[in-house]
Amino acid sequence: MVEAISLIGFGEAGSTFARAAGWEAAAHAYDVNPARRAAMEEAGVLACATADCALSAAGLVLSLVTADAALPAAQDYAALLAPGAIWCDMNSVAPQTKRAAAVAIEAAGGRYVDVAVLAPVNPARLNVPLLLSGTAAAEAEALLRNAGFTNVRVVGDEIGRASAIKMIRSIMVKGIEALTAEMMLGAHAAGVVDEVLASLDASERKDGWADRAAYNIERMTTHGARRAAEMAESAKTLEALGIEPVMTRGTVQRQHELAGRTFPLEAAEKGEIDA
Repeated sequence: MVEAISLIGFGEAGSTFARAAGWEAAAHAYDVNPARRAAMEEAGVLACATADCALSAAGLVLSLVTADAALPAAQDYAALLAPGAIWCDMNSVAPQTKRAAAVAIEAAGGRYVDVAVLAPVNPARLNVPLLLSGTAAAEAEALLRNAGFTNVRVVGDEIGRASAIKMIRSIMVKGIEALTAEMMLGAHAAGVVDEVLASLDASERKDGWADRAAYNIERMTTHGARRAAEMAESAKTLEALGIEPVMTRGTVQRQHELAGRTFPLEAAEKGEIDA
């Protein structure tokens, strides 16, 4: 039997996991946005009107909110947890943010596990790589595997270790997206798009840079706001380590600026993008 699961937040990640796992009535879901109830019902989970309804009987909680809501969610809902429930914080936030959330959960009698999600949930779904840290990480690993997740690994007992891996890795992954947009804006303005891309192809042959540029820019226009919030947390991670996050702050700004814009590679090549 699958442990009773609570999903706090039912956006892309929550809905993807619920559909892939087929948890149905074993999962109770709550989202502050009432418009998400339709997606919950479509996925077959129990749609809760309150956080109390979702949390009262759950032994395993998956916190899948936005980066800026991760700490408030832990603080606001900690008192609603069943005794000994495991709160898996799967949000992309800095280690110190997760440590603050852990204080709230554990003070209320819950157990907190730092979970880092290392790839997009689509198309990986339940195969998405998960890193876990915290004193309850081993038990959480068993529960997550029982719930259907297949790629789960414990990286230590310290809250913040999993998220440090994620946040520092994200400096490169999300930074490349931001640098690509900046490169393409400059290449278009100078009228040298083909030459720049051909030069990159000549020095790195794994993928054509036209395809890579289109993919990276699409990630920013579609998910730039969420990526900007995550990179702000990466900046906090570096500051806590005594490192000035100069490029990371720039990545935050560029991801935010590109969010929601019409910026396909074809438009860039035709001169349809404003600087």
